[in-house]
Amino acid sequence: MARAVRTNERRRLLLGLAGSGLLASCAVAPPEPAAKEDQGDRLWPAPPELPRFAYETALRTLGDITEETEQEKLRNRLTGVRRADGKVIEKPASIAARDGRIFVGDSIRRSVLVFDVPRRKVFQFGLRAPGILAKPTAIALDRGGRLYVADATLRKVFVYDRLGLHLQTIGQPGELQRPTGVAASPDGSRVYVIDRSDNDSDQHRVTIYGADGKVLREVGRRGRGDGEFNLPVQAAVGPGGTLHVLDAGNFRVQSFDAEGRFLRSFGQVGTGLGRFARPRNLACDDEGRLYVSDGAFGNVQIFTPEGALLLAIGRGSRRDLPGCYGLVSGVAVDETGRIYVADQLFSKVEVLRRVGEQEGRKLQQAAA
Repeated sequence: MARAVRTNERRRLLLGLAGSGLLASCAVAPPEPAAKEDQGDRLWPAPPELPRFAYETALRTLGDITEETEQEKLRNRLTGVRRADGKVIEKPASIAARDGRIFVGDSIRRSVLVFDVPRRKVFQFGLRAPGILAKPTAIALDRGGRLYVADATLRKVFVYDRLGLHLQTIGQPGELQRPTGVAASPDGSRVYVIDRSDNDSDQHRVTIYGADGKVLREVGRRGRGDGEFNLPVQAAVGPGGTLHVLDAGNFRVQSFDAEGRFLRSFGQVGTGLGRFARPRNLACDDEGRLYVSDGAFGNVQIFTPEGALLLAIGRGSRRDLPGCYGLVSGVAVDETGRIYVADQLFSKVEVLRRVGEQEGRKLQQAAA
């Protein structure tokens, strides 16, 4: 039964990301009647409110986006072992997604895994010189399809094309101490590297590089004031070029213009909605909304660029269920509005798709 459910989820992802357009016009199955046993969450917000996002699938194995060949099916019948039983994700730290390709930085595999939905393939890169990775901590995409991977151990940022071919290495000896985050402007003319050094250092800053890999300027130092940082972890660039930095130790998001000039900030420590307790990652969609994952809450909170809370998705759990996370880490949003959430405890990346108003009304009525 569980295998049949996962097969249906995989087919929905293939249809949606491959550009068929069918998924957007079909309602997801109405929520099952409440049961004593926790079944996880599949709609946010939950009815009777109007749902805006729906659980689509979880990525863990080769079989999540690929179809078995006839030879593999025969081998499975003879041996009882399915190819899809072997997971490919071990410890997902960061995610980026666009055009049906989901890039997952895995710190145990020391590589970037790619779920290529249009080609129905799963592959990895970062294993061959000159683009060998040691500890990929953050990844980002520009609109040209270039992938930027920050490596905290090697103290560099590696640039690849969408198929994993190494293009460039950013970071000369001594420039970066501990790159924990990376973001790029849409055209790739600016690369923003979160450089945190160690916890006792005052070197908590953003280093801005040009497309040629040369340092343009450095922004910030350790502190609590505007434009200062305390344990910054990730960055994201908005559609207008605004740079957003997740300043985790100060429990806030700071925003800057493209040249690194401070604009505004929001956030404070707390346990309620709209607050931060253990913020871990940051993403920005094409409309400027900000997505912050929080390891203490086990969720992703969605904000306006100015910091107004729109929605919280997910919850902490010790059970591997839809919408439930044991140790949430990376978060990403693609051009379709899908949200990708990485969970390091359960070794998965969940895919949540945006629900249109018409479909949301149907789901709302079905649950009434």
